[in-house]
Amino acid sequence: MLSVKNINKKFGSLVVAQDVALELPRGVRHALIGPNGAGKTTLINLITGMLAADAGRITLGGEDITGLSPEARVRRGLARTFQINTLFPQLTALESVALAVLERDGHAHNWWRGLGRFGAEVDEAASILRSLNLQKQLRRSTRELAYGEQRLLEIALALATRPRVLLLDEPAAGVPKDESPELFAAIAGLSNALTVLFIEHDMDVVFRFASRIHVMVGGRLLVEGTPDDIARDPRVREVYLGKSFG
Repeated sequence: MLSVKNINKKFGSLVVAQDVALELPRGVRHALIGPNGAGKTTLINLITGMLAADAGRITLGGEDITGLSPEARVRRGLARTFQINTLFPQLTALESVALAVLERDGHAHNWWRGLGRFGAEVDEAASILRSLNLQKQLRRSTRELAYGEQRLLEIALALATRPRVLLLDEPAAGVPKDESPELFAAIAGLSNALTVLFIEHDMDVVFRFASRIHVMVGGRLLVEGTPDDIARDPRVREVYLGKSFG
């Protein structure tokens, strides 16, 4: 579904991505891990077009999207979230997602007339929120939501674009550790047709929810494998997990 082939990027003499290649089949849940400064968010920015690659090729569903703008990639089914929430605190959860649905369909300029005029869009927004276990929060303003719920709302906004591939940049950032499993359980419950790649530092969460793990160090992908493969790999223990991990 998503293919990254030999992506390279540098800023002057600083290499931030070197010959990075990965393949994401349809419906997988893959994790991208590595120490701070490894280039994980940079790779997400390259995939989504927020940074232009110096070399390499990116395809989505077999279509070359390397030269497309970020918004064109979204229209073709590639969505992401960020480490820091970018939400409208005064809007309710339902209003926020309904606005995203209207924007996707080209009707956002009319939303001031009232959501009552857009029954199908409101129903879709409510369905997205229910899929993330936010059905009890539809009418609450964003500022009233717990932080973990705000992170899920951010994901709901991405889902409103109807993505085929969803990239999550530290979705549990700032979320209390005891709430992370609930957040990732909601992510794990998303449609099997949706391909997900997530960045996460909590190894308990990574090893529980990822079917495969990509380890990035110094702008390069060090290794890829199943959770068991990664846990046993001495190189990963040395540079990231620590020798005591097990």
